[in-house]
Amino acid sequence: MEVQAIKQRFGIIGNSPGLNRAIDVAVQVAPVDLSVLITGESGVGKEVFPQIIHQFSSRKHGTYIAVNCGAIPEGTIESELFGHEKGSFTGAYDSRKGYFEVANGGTIFLDEVAELPVSTQVRLLRVLETGEFLKVGSSKVIKTNVRVIAATNVDIQKTIQQGKFREDLYYRLNTVPIDIPPLRDRKEDIPILFRKFALDFAERYRMPAITLTDDAIHILVNYRWPGNIRQLKNITEQISVIEQNREISMDILRNYLPDYNDTKLPALFDTVDQKTFASEREILYKILFDLKNDVTDLKKLVLDIMEKGSANIEFHEDNAHLIKKLYNSSETAVEPEILNPKIDLNRVQKEAIQDTEEIVEESLSLEDKEIELIKKALDKYNGKRKYAANELGISERTLYRKIKEYNI
Repeated sequence: MEVQAIKQRFGIIGNSPGLNRAIDVAVQVAPVDLSVLITGESGVGKEVFPQIIHQFSSRKHGTYIAVNCGAIPEGTIESELFGHEKGSFTGAYDSRKGYFEVANGGTIFLDEVAELPVSTQVRLLRVLETGEFLKVGSSKVIKTNVRVIAATNVDIQKTIQQGKFREDLYYRLNTVPIDIPPLRDRKEDIPILFRKFALDFAERYRMPAITLTDDAIHILVNYRWPGNIRQLKNITEQISVIEQNREISMDILRNYLPDYNDTKLPALFDTVDQKTFASEREILYKILFDLKNDVTDLKKLVLDIMEKGSANIEFHEDNAHLIKKLYNSSETAVEPEILNPKIDLNRVQKEAIQDTEEIVEESLSLEDKEIELIKKALDKYNGKRKYAANELGISERTLYRKIKEYNI
């Protein structure tokens, strides 16, 4: 079947080489009963390709089930996928078949597969390798013949490194990869998609279709579209409903494109786990270790000054930088006049050596630093452990254990 006929059948719009390649791979792999992993950003239309594979496979008369793994709570995901027996957990008043049992002989599409808990990934791997699974609360092995197609919008290699996704499951799912290009890499398709959406909304809301001026089309094509096709469709609908003028200019379109002129900055992902506090200790230790090295280097520099015995020693740039660094990092450091080529040797020796003694005597024990940080956090929040734990980036339970351990 030609690619153009497939596009018409499944409502796919566009002629970019990347899109055509993805469709061609989906059709080629459909008759072969292999697992497929579909990758691509959110909103690119990944959900269409499992339907293409299912309809062109020998399982087209079987059941097709699409499961959004990210939308099912962790506590019930295994029950949804594999079923459960009556009384297996609170609220299990009857036995229930899971998706893998219902879809026997058909196809299951696991969308956002990277969101699966690790324990569920183990059970999924067993199904892929042996075709067997156990219901929750049952010891009876059930056989199933299901083709699994998975999709994700995250970099699974990174999740594997973070220990959130099993590497063996990744290779089992990724037998045949299909990558869907983002909308910004399909610039030639953007005006076509806009016109299609504009006509659809004009028909739905019974109003004239909106059109774009040439400068507006230029902006539309060069926008990054972080939300891809879904974002383009939403913006087209907003403009169709809100704007009275049916010809949309560049200035009007810009009002509907968020952060059009802003530089894209990486999002900060804030998470708190048991490793957080250890990481902070490692950073603190590294700072202290670097400072100790600087002090050692300064000692050598002062010793060199003493051996030369001249009051008119010309400092090299790296030496001056070292002394300046020590001055900025210590409360009782050498005065900035030490950077003057003509210096008082006695004063330099006295103040620099005095300063180094003060730093070296400071405890570098990680345990001592941890106790110090905990005490400071507790003092800051008047002994309230909840707020102190948040400040330290650890759980309240971990803080309570630390307080008992160090007898604070």
